[in-house]
Amino acid sequence: MSESWKYTIEERVRWGDVDAARIIFYGAYIRFFEIAETELFRAVGLSYGVMFDELDIWLPRVHLECDFRRVAQLDDLLELSVYVGPIGNTSMRINFEVRKKFQPEIVADAHFVLAAVSREDFKTVPIPDDLRRRLKPYTMPVV
Repeated sequence: MSESWKYTIEERVRWGDVDAARIIFYGAYIRFFEIAETELFRAVGLSYGVMFDELDIWLPRVHLECDFRRVAQLDDLLELSVYVGPIGNTSMRINFEVRKKFQPEIVADAHFVLAAVSREDFKTVPIPDDLRRRLKPYTMPVV
């Protein structure tokens, strides 16, 4: 099965991402996930500034979960795949997979749950149809 619904970027493990043993520090993964998520939204024409202004919502993270499966070290070139699904009425899940370039094994995988809230009063609102439509190419197919 093709996984063309995953959006993938590359990012190198940098000095600030590692501990004294030159192994990526668990908290540094958040930076990698943020970069992948930001580029996914940019790829569908919704950089955060545009999205927040046009759709009049915020997307705060309400849940984060990560499994660390293998070691990544200083200067490793990582591939970060990000995809959406499922999308509910007022929240959506963003999934991440991290691999070393040219290696099939997953180094870490994670997901965030983002809630749609009104910018005016921070109360939950439905996920805008435009956001659903734009993210469709990167939404995991229902099997």
